[in-house]
Amino acid sequence: MTEKTPASMPIRTRFAPSPTGLLHIGGARTALFNYLFARHHGGAFLLRIEDTDRARSTPEATEVILRGLEWLALTPDEAPVYQSTREARHAEVALALLDQGRAYRCFATREELDQMRAEAAAAGRPPRYDGRWRDRDPAEAPPGAKPAIRLRAPQEGVTEVDDLVQGSVRVANAELDDMIILRSDGTPTYLHAVVVDDHDMGITHVIRGDDHLTNTFRQVQIYHAMGWEPPRFAHIPLIHGADGAKLSKRHGAVSVLEFEREGFLPEALCNYLLRLGWGHGDAEILSRDEAIALFDLDGVGRAASRMDYAKLTHLNGVWLRAADDARLTRDVLARLAENSHLTPDAVAEQRILMLMPALKERAKTLFDLAQSAAFLARPRPLPFDTKATLLLTPEARAMLASLAPRLEATDFTVAGLDAALRAFAEETGRKLGQVAQPLRAALTGSTTSPPIDATLAALGRAESLARIAAVSES
Repeated sequence: MTEKTPASMPIRTRFAPSPTGLLHIGGARTALFNYLFARHHGGAFLLRIEDTDRARSTPEATEVILRGLEWLALTPDEAPVYQSTREARHAEVALALLDQGRAYRCFATREELDQMRAEAAAAGRPPRYDGRWRDRDPAEAPPGAKPAIRLRAPQEGVTEVDDLVQGSVRVANAELDDMIILRSDGTPTYLHAVVVDDHDMGITHVIRGDDHLTNTFRQVQIYHAMGWEPPRFAHIPLIHGADGAKLSKRHGAVSVLEFEREGFLPEALCNYLLRLGWGHGDAEILSRDEAIALFDLDGVGRAASRMDYAKLTHLNGVWLRAADDARLTRDVLARLAENSHLTPDAVAEQRILMLMPALKERAKTLFDLAQSAAFLARPRPLPFDTKATLLLTPEARAMLASLAPRLEATDFTVAGLDAALRAFAEETGRKLGQVAQPLRAALTGSTTSPPIDATLAALGRAESLARIAAVSES
């Protein structure tokens, strides 16, 4: 930990999720912006797990967050800090504020606080603590009562934040009450713990969603009370659904690992999230290195972004076509084994790898890719979809039987197969499609596949002829 002020040290950012659920797509974008900003300025990107909500924080949720960040390749530069391990430090700072007269003990009962809330609601005002113990002698407290510790907040003037995205924002101090920083059971409140942790971790820039903006005014008051220099703040707009409403499950996938399961590439998702609320001219397709070189907060807009799943899917297709064939093959094999109840062997792997350049041209997601490659790993007899079954008429089966010797006589290269198919079609007075489509149905069980010559070459001589025979002899 460091005691240096933000102005005298390299840039340090942090992503600070609460492990009470999944890693939401909005959180992933926040992590990405923090990561890119730190990298762009040669600084450090840190991770803090804010697990002080003991009732809701779970190890499973923490693991999901860590897995999601790993999948997105947003690797922190230091070991994660777990907020729950730092309660003694949070209490130490609260007691220091108490000793300095910048905080005080509050003995207000639950019933009194409930009454304050009820009266505020009846008057149409936001609930606020009325400061009844601010200047009262603690000796007047009931015997055995356990106090909370409240910040002695300024009551006049304004608290102002020069936000790097929102601009100058301010609130009248009269609108803020004396918040609790240490509960009566000795545990810190979230707002207080965050300030202490950010200070001790040397965080220079806090980049987070603009739903935290109201918290920032209160946190700045803690910084000032302790005589610490606050970090620079940047509150980025939230992500909404296409209808402008808060993003939720009804709009589609919202958690990072859901996007992974649905077959999106991490680099495509990061590219999309980068452009969701940040822009640099007409740049659309940006690698990680390009994003690091270009990203800064002056490119972040103030308006809420809208999630466009169609655009993300299109972008994923672009990244898919550029991806390494061996990498895509490994993913397809894993998906086939998990979702299609297949057990692809080394032969199937070689077939998929060979046909991958053609397979990925038509796919938008890894899920699509696995579906289109499944026929390469299926054992005989193949299942046939309705359209394929309709194509395989008795006439078509007879044609395939006469085609088989022609194919067997080729060298089974793409060029050789293409020439043989064209020659057969011409000699029998058929169009090439009248030969290729029944052949495609026999080889794949469907009416769609990569070019038929490449499909034959990938299956190989023995398997192709066996599949044709299975159809023509039935």
